[in-house]
This record gives sequence, C-alpha cells and structure tokens, in this order.
Amino acid sequence: MQTITPTLIQTFDIAGPRYTSYPTADRFVEAFGMEDFVLALQQRKAGIGRTAAPLSLYVHIPFCDSLCYYCACNKIVTKHHERAAQYLQYLEREIDITIDYLGAGKTVSQLHLGGGTPTFLSDDELERLMRMIRQNFQLSAQGEYAIEIDPRTIDEARLQTLANLGFNRLSFGVQDFNPQVQKAVHRMQPFEQVKALMLKAGQIGFQSQNVDLIYGLPMQSSASFARTLEQVIELRPDRIALYAYAHLPERFKAQRRINANLLPDAATKIAMHSQSIARLMEAGYDYIGMDHFALQSDSLAIAKRQGLLQRNFQGYSTQSDCDMLSFGVSAIGKIGSTYSQNAKTLDEYYDALDHGHLPIARGLSLTHDDVVRRAVIMAIMCQGRVDYESIELAYLIQFNSYFAKEVAQLKALETSGMIELTHASMQVTELGWFFVRGIAMVFDKYLQADRARAQFSKII
Repeated sequence: MQTITPTLIQTFDIAGPRYTSYPTADRFVEAFGMEDFVLALQQRKAGIGRTAAPLSLYVHIPFCDSLCYYCACNKIVTKHHERAAQYLQYLEREIDITIDYLGAGKTVSQLHLGGGTPTFLSDDELERLMRMIRQNFQLSAQGEYAIEIDPRTIDEARLQTLANLGFNRLSFGVQDFNPQVQKAVHRMQPFEQVKALMLKAGQIGFQSQNVDLIYGLPMQSSASFARTLEQVIELRPDRIALYAYAHLPERFKAQRRINANLLPDAATKIAMHSQSIARLMEAGYDYIGMDHFALQSDSLAIAKRQGLLQRNFQGYSTQSDCDMLSFGVSAIGKIGSTYSQNAKTLDEYYDALDHGHLPIARGLSLTHDDVVRRAVIMAIMCQGRVDYESIELAYLIQFNSYFAKEVAQLKALETSGMIELTHASMQVTELGWFFVRGIAMVFDKYLQADRARAQFSKII
C-alpha cells in the first residue's frame, strides 16, 4: 500500500459526510412535513414501491444520567427518571397515529433502540415499550433486535431481562479503556466492569455483541489506544465500530468542555486508524468499511462478502434496503423515496402529538438524480466498487455521459492511488478505504461549495 504522507493527509483530510443517507440530513427542508410523510405511508400501505420488504424500526431514547463531553447525539441529561414515563406516553401516541396511516401488523426484521441511553428506562418501562411495539408490528422470528448499552447503567440481572424482552444484539459504548482518557471525557467505566457484562451476555446467549470505540479523543496516543484495542480483542465482540472523534464545539455544547490542546493531531489519528485496522484484521476481524469490523462468521461480514451490505442511519447493516420507521424526538426515518425527521426538542415533539399530529419537522422527497447518486455513493461506501453497467440498467442512464464531470475528477483520485479505474468500473484501493468518504463525495452534487462542507466532521 502507498505510504500515507503528510501531503496526502493535508490534501484529503477534508470535511465530509458519513453518508448514512444520501442526500444527507443537512439537505432536509422544513417544506417537507406531516402531509408528505403521511402520503409516503399511504403509498406503502396501498402497495406502491417496496411494500413487500420488512420494515426496520428505530426508537430514540434521549435521556442520559450524565454528560459525556464528546457526545454529538440529541440527548437530555437528567437525574429525573420519572421523565421517561411521560416520554413513553408520547411514543405510544406517535406509534398509534403512524399505524392509522400505515396499517397494523407489518413485518419488522430489524429493531434498534438508540439514544441517549436506552437503558435509562427501567425494566418495566422497557417492557412497556416492547409491548406497544409487538401490539402494532409483527416481529420476525429471525429478526435483529438491538439495544445500545451504557455499561454504567446495567448489571448482569438486567441483561437477562433484555434477553427475555426479545433483544438478541447488544452494543456496548466503550470508547476507550484508558482511565486518563475516560476522565478527560467524563465517562469512567473500568475494563473489568465491561468484561463481566460481556461474559454474562455470552452465557445468556445473545447472538451478537458490538463494542463502540472512538479514536481522536483527548489524552489518546497511538500507544494508549493500542492497549485499549488489545483489551477489546480479549473481549472478542462479534462487531467493533471504530469512530473518529469529530471536534465541533461550535455545534455541540458538551464538546466545549474538552481541552482542544489535548486532542491528537491528524497524523496521530490516522496512525491510530491504520494500526487498528491492521491489528483487528490480524485478530480475525474483517474490515467491513470506514468504521465497522466484524468476525468472519458474523452476518455483517457474510453480507460484505456476498455483496449484500447496506448502509442506513445506524451505520452498516445486513438488511436489504428496508424502509425505516423511526420514533421519538429527532428520529430520522426513510419511507420509499422520502426521508423525514422528527422535532428536535421535547417541547416541539410533545406539542405536535398533543394536537394529534405526527411530529415531522423536516424531510426530503428524493428526485431521480438523488436516487441514482445514492446508489453510486452506497456502492462506494458498502462494496468499495461501482460497476457502471449495473447502475445503467437499474436507472436507465449512460454512466460515463451522466457522470462526465465526476469521472474526470476520479482521474485525480486514481493518480493518488485511491481508486483503480477501468472503462466499466471503479474500485476503491486499500489506501482509498482510509479516505472512502472523500471518494463518495465526488458524486455528491450538494457538496460543491466549501461553505457546505464546513457543516461536517473531518474525514480523518
């Protein structure tokens, strides 16, 4: 592989989206409202579009007991756990209104509870939430039902409760095991605590366990993060999500508590990234792409080998281009060729539901061009390859003509060793995977001005 030089970093370490969707959420408009979302639901109910495919569900639980300084999620830090009961009442209203338009009993093959901290809810509250979901949807026996875990909010008994409720996948928020790093980001959780929970989860029989890590946090070094990686490898999770920390204090108030002078520079971050990829692959993990790793026996790795990998608002997925219904404050969903996002504050979310309205705050109806470009970008992000003929047949275009400007830009990336081009395809190289977001950006027509790029995190 070509050496990653300071010049390469300076050239390609630019701001760019993570492409959990295309167009990205910053392109959503307030002109898209409840009426547009309802129309998409009704079209699905009437059999227009991909109505036979199972649904994916996402439920956002915004509450957290304490503030993690790095966090960029929509969260509400509070010690008042009674607020969860009120939130569940409104979630039930949102689900009921949605079902009025969509119809009950639709098959669900994927459920994800995110946040915030879903385990902020008590056992009884989690049971209530799962009951309202099962009353309105048909959960597939072979489905993936995941919940994000803050290890500080759960014990071994609660793991058994989660299994009894039907969850079969767990995602543990670890970030880093180094005590100095944990102190710098206000999230203390000993390795032994996480180890005990993961061992118990394995004994209970959860199908998959994921660990989230973040590189680029204050006080991290290549050596310290390598030690954390060895501890994670010892735990042997089925999947590992390795995220780059994006320091955007002007957008996320919590990050203003981080001392920017303690953050590793871009060269150190890319060293962490490259060392992590090499070590995890050596330990038996497949590099799924950008920020995900999985054991070769895991369904995510199998989907990657079979060319079936997908990407949605939760990251990489095995589910085939599902419509996603999302519930809760700020939740983002996808129905047909539309995206929608709920109100971002509790007051706005509650007010809409109090008036009998779905809390849609903004969204987007995709154009044909959006759909074509989404297919290309997702092929780059998921398979690292674009076969021109498959795009041409699916969308009735001539690739080199339709994307003449973009193909010209690809020549420069080929010269830099990021991709390999033929007359019929584009292949991301090993080096290119470090900058895959930058490669995908070539096909993003909304990112032609530097002004727009400033809204996103750096690629590295």
